[in-house]
Order: sequence, then structure tokens, then C-alpha cells
Amino acid sequence: MKYYELDKEDQEISDAFDRGELKPVPNAKKEIARYISYARADSKRSKNINIRLSERTLHKLKVKAAEKGLPYQTLVASLLHQYTNR
Repeated sequence: MKYYELDKEDQEISDAFDRGELKPVPNAKKEIARYISYARADSKRSKNINIRLSERTLHKLKVKAAEKGLPYQTLVASLLHQYTNR
């Protein structure tokens, strides 16, 4: 088994998980499918962007994504997609 060193943010998420602070999202499979569909719809002609965020904001995004069982980049893409299509 490989050993991976976690950065500070990932360690905080792991510790929160170990303490039982992260709870499953109701209808998790449905929510994951919904966010994946947003990301896929948006990724057909996707472009990479760079964005500067505070460490705190990025950490909160990662925690929210972990709560939903998603990669944080997928969550960010889906949130931007929802915002721009309201």
C-alpha cells in the first residue's frame, strides 16, 4: 500500500471525516448524478481557467464537495453552470 502525505486542507477533511462530522447527503446518488450532468453539459467545449481564492474559501469548497461525494472542481463547475443559467 502506498503512503500519501496529505496537505493541510486534505488532512482537515480527513480528520473531520474520522470525527464523524461529515454526514451523507440525502439522496446522494441522485445529487451526484445531477452535479455530474451539470459538469458534463458544461464540459463539451470546456476551457481551463485560473482563479485565485483564499485558502479558507478553497477549503470550504473542498469540504462541501466532500459532503456531496464530488471532486471540488466538479462542484465549482456545476455551481458556475447553475449561476449562469438562472
